[in-house]
Amino acid sequence: MAVRRFGNSQRRREREAQESFFDYTLLFIVLFLLAFGLVMLYSASAYDASLHYEGDSTYFLKRQVGATALGIAAMIVVANIPYHFWERFAVIGVAVSIGLIFLIIPFGYEANGAKRWLRIFGISIQPAEVAKLAVILFLSSLICRLGRKVRSWKGFCVVLAVPAIIAVLVWQITENMSSAIIILGIAVLMLFVACPDYKRFILLGIAGAGVAALAVYVIVQMSQSENAAAVGVRGARILAWLDPEAYASGKGFQTLQALYAIGSGGILGKGLGQSMQKLGFMPEAQNDMIFSIICEELGLFGALSILIMFILLIWRFMVIANNAPDLFGALLVVGVMSHVAIQVILNVAVVTNTIPNTGISLPFISYGGTSVLFQLVEIGFVLSVGKGIRFKDL
Repeated sequence: MAVRRFGNSQRRREREAQESFFDYTLLFIVLFLLAFGLVMLYSASAYDASLHYEGDSTYFLKRQVGATALGIAAMIVVANIPYHFWERFAVIGVAVSIGLIFLIIPFGYEANGAKRWLRIFGISIQPAEVAKLAVILFLSSLICRLGRKVRSWKGFCVVLAVPAIIAVLVWQITENMSSAIIILGIAVLMLFVACPDYKRFILLGIAGAGVAALAVYVIVQMSQSENAAAVGVRGARILAWLDPEAYASGKGFQTLQALYAIGSGGILGKGLGQSMQKLGFMPEAQNDMIFSIICEELGLFGALSILIMFILLIWRFMVIANNAPDLFGALLVVGVMSHVAIQVILNVAVVTNTIPNTGISLPFISYGGTSVLFQLVEIGFVLSVGKGIRFKDL
C-alpha cells in the first residue's frame, strides 16, 4: 500500500512538472481594468459625444469597444504562440515602426491639434504605439545577443542608441514628447535589469535631472525677458505647470479643471456619472485626464483602488519575469512592465500637476484604439512567457 501511494505521488509530481503555468490573476486584472475603463469612458465622454456627434452619446464607447475586442483577440492569438517566434521579427519591427513614423510627414492627419496618426485601410494607427512594442521586442533580443558585453560602456551605449533614435523621431516628427520619454524609459529600465552596474544609472539620472532643471530655468528666464514669445508651446506648458492660475485661460486651463475635479471628489466621490467637470469644462475628459474624472466621481477611495490594481498588475509581471524560462522571456516581461508602470506614473503625475502636462493616457482606461490594442498585444507576450513556466519552477 505504501509503495502504491509513493507511486501515485511520484506520477502526480511528474504530471505537474509537465503542466505549463497560466496566470489567471494577471488576466483577471487586465479584464477588470478594461471593463472599468469602458464604464468610466462612457461616463466621461457621453456629454461631449452627444454634443459633437449628432446626439450619439455612445460614440467614443463604441469605438473603444471595437478596439478592445480586437485587442483581446490579438492577445489570445499572441498568448498561444511561443514567444521565441517573435524574436525573428525584432529588427523588422523596428524598421517598420521607423517607416511609419516617417510616413507621418506626407500622409499623417491632424487630430486635437497634433499630427500623430496614419489612416491605413480606414483604421487610425498611432506609430508611436507601434514603436513602443517594437523597442521592447528589439531590446529583448539585442540584450540577449550581447550577453555580458552589455555591461561594458560600449554595449551600454549600443543598447541605448536605437531607442534614443526612435525617441527623437517620435518627438520631432509626431511632436509627441510623452511617447518619446516612455520609449527612453523602457530602454533604461530594461538595461537596469540586465546590467548590474547601478552607478551608470545614478549618473544617468543625475544628468537627466540636471538637463531638465536647466531647461526649466532657461524657459523661466526667457519668459521674463523681451524674448518671452520664443518659449514656444512646450515652454508655455512648463510655465503653466509652475503657475497654472497665471495661465488659466490657456495652457493651464486643463490642469486647473483636473485639480478642481480631484478636489471636489473628496473621499468617496460624487457618484458614478455625477461629474461636473466633464460637462464642457474639462477638454477631452475621456483621454489623458480621465483619472481626474475617476477622482471626482469615485473619490480618493476609487482612485486608490485603481492604483492598487495597477500595483497588483506590476506584481504579476514581476512574478512571471522572475520565473521566466530564459533571459529573452524575462526581458520581454520587464519591457511590458516598464511600459505600463511608466505610463501610469506619468499620467497620474500630469493629472495632479506634479509634472508638466505632456499628454499621457492611462493604460487600459483612457480612450485610444491604437493604445489599447498594442497594450493588449503586450499582455499577450507576457501570458506567452508565463505559459513557458512549468509548475516545478514556481
